[in-house]
Amino acid sequence: MKKMDIIYEDKYLIIVNKPSGIFSISTLKEKEKTMYHEVYEYLRKKNQRVFIVHRLDKDTSGLMLFAKNVDVKNYFQDNWDKVTRKYVAVVEGVVKEDSKTIKNYLKENKNFVTYSDPNGKLAITKYKKIRSNKMYSLLEIEILTGRKNQIRFSMMDIGHSIVGDKKYGSLTNPIHRLCLVATSLTFIHPVYKKEMTFNINIPKEFLSLV
Repeated sequence: MKKMDIIYEDKYLIIVNKPSGIFSISTLKEKEKTMYHEVYEYLRKKNQRVFIVHRLDKDTSGLMLFAKNVDVKNYFQDNWDKVTRKYVAVVEGVVKEDSKTIKNYLKENKNFVTYSDPNGKLAITKYKKIRSNKMYSLLEIEILTGRKNQIRFSMMDIGHSIVGDKKYGSLTNPIHRLCLVATSLTFIHPVYKKEMTFNINIPKEFLSLV
């Protein structure tokens, strides 16, 4: 793994830019090649602790927030619906509507694949089209709920799977990665009590597709 890309750090929290292809936390198959482990090792040398606040899919890149104590972790998890989370995706096809709110009720099967079910949990996904060409569309996406694979399923559901997302219907993979990145986080700092926003640039390879 390359040197960790730290976007912001203070006494209470740290925000990093997770690369695509890296797990957020350990799994049965992978214990150390994870974003959590990288942050843990970095903070251990400073005699600080780390607590997971949220996760990104292995193949999704972008902003991940970690807490440095239990109170901060609990603050974010208790107020996660108040954190504004925006993503950018390249999806297949020409998205006709410039903006839309997608609502689904989602469950996960035994193979960890998300599917629609009337008895599932509500997932609300909003998008705005940035631009498109004959093959792909570039979207800014905001999630109002935090269901697993929510964006990926929602894009497939409207007929525009995320480029590189074979699991959810994509037929193309021109840059050999999932074209989904967490680009923006906005929240009220748990201690400083002021609104803070963090952004990263859209990957150049995404822009080259559209």
